[in-house]
Amino acid sequence: MARASLWSTLKQPLVHQNPVTLQILGICSALAVTTSVATALTMSAALTVVVVAGAGLISLIRHHIPNSIRLIVQIVIVASLVIVIDQMLQAWLPEISRKLSVFVSLIATNCLVLGRTESFSRLNPPLPAMVDALGNGLGYSLVLMVIGSARELFGAGTLLGWQVLPLADQGGWFTPLNLMLLAPSAFFLLGGLVWAIRSILPAQVEASEFDAPDPTEVPE
Repeated sequence: MARASLWSTLKQPLVHQNPVTLQILGICSALAVTTSVATALTMSAALTVVVVAGAGLISLIRHHIPNSIRLIVQIVIVASLVIVIDQMLQAWLPEISRKLSVFVSLIATNCLVLGRTESFSRLNPPLPAMVDALGNGLGYSLVLMVIGSARELFGAGTLLGWQVLPLADQGGWFTPLNLMLLAPSAFFLLGGLVWAIRSILPAQVEASEFDAPDPTEVPE
């Protein structure tokens, strides 16, 4: 039973409770770092490591954190992990680190990371907390990889730097869509992805906050 519960906790954030498409968290980085698969993959890995490690640490000390300063403690732990990840990227992947710019540092304030630590990790034992964090990290990564793959493929004809579509200026048939490498394209792709998922899974559509007036009942 415990194993089934952990499996459910892990798989739910992939589609049915995806933090980006359903909860609309982590949008800034999802739009900003998906110009290529490499940057999307690096950002996904960095955030997943931070959210899993942060969840484990916060869960371990959850009974020793005064409620009045719990957010401060959570931010300090997450920020410390982000600094370590940022320094590692600068040392080992300097080119990708430059492309990611400030967005790695902004993981410390990412709503997804702080949301999971506040709503789940501080209330549950380490293993379920880390499984939940891993599921949300993978759900976030899945969205970034889908958008990053589409933008790089149609914007440059490549995937992970490998030429996939033959370019017209090299004797091929494909003309890159430069719009795909601009910020608005990520917004439209993400919106289209949210629409597609909610069309397939109507249960994810939020209830209407108000009903339009019936035109047949307009007062005289």
